[in-house]
Amino acid sequence: MSKTYYTLEEANAMLPVVKQELEKLQEIKRQFRDKYEELYQLKAFHKQNGMLVEGDPYFTLECEMDFLQVEGNTILQSFELKGVQLKDIDSGLIDFPSIRDGQEVLLCWRQGEASIEHYHGLYDGFAGRKRIKGE
Repeated sequence: MSKTYYTLEEANAMLPVVKQELEKLQEIKRQFRDKYEELYQLKAFHKQNGMLVEGDPYFTLECEMDFLQVEGNTILQSFELKGVQLKDIDSGLIDFPSIRDGQEVLLCWRQGEASIEHYHGLYDGFAGRKRIKGE
């Protein structure tokens, strides 16, 4: 599979889809964390109280967590198939590979920004962001 490069216009046009997928992924992560905490507390309660319960009291939560994991992985694969790099789920940091002045760079967008207005080199990271001028 060849690498996908985005123009600034193409990357900005992709933002509505990327935003939606990011928000869904953030929600899945939140739900997974909540279910993990619930499962942990349930197991601790049973262990502390020495309770014997019929069947598997953890089965439903574990299945729900498995489903969330599959759903999250599907969204991550969608990013990968588009050639879009999800750098941080929590802060909503996303990079779009691009060519600028003959160099490979990453168009950089963070959740909350209206459009892509920054880029950085492949190894500069978020701290090395530069403002896109004149476009």
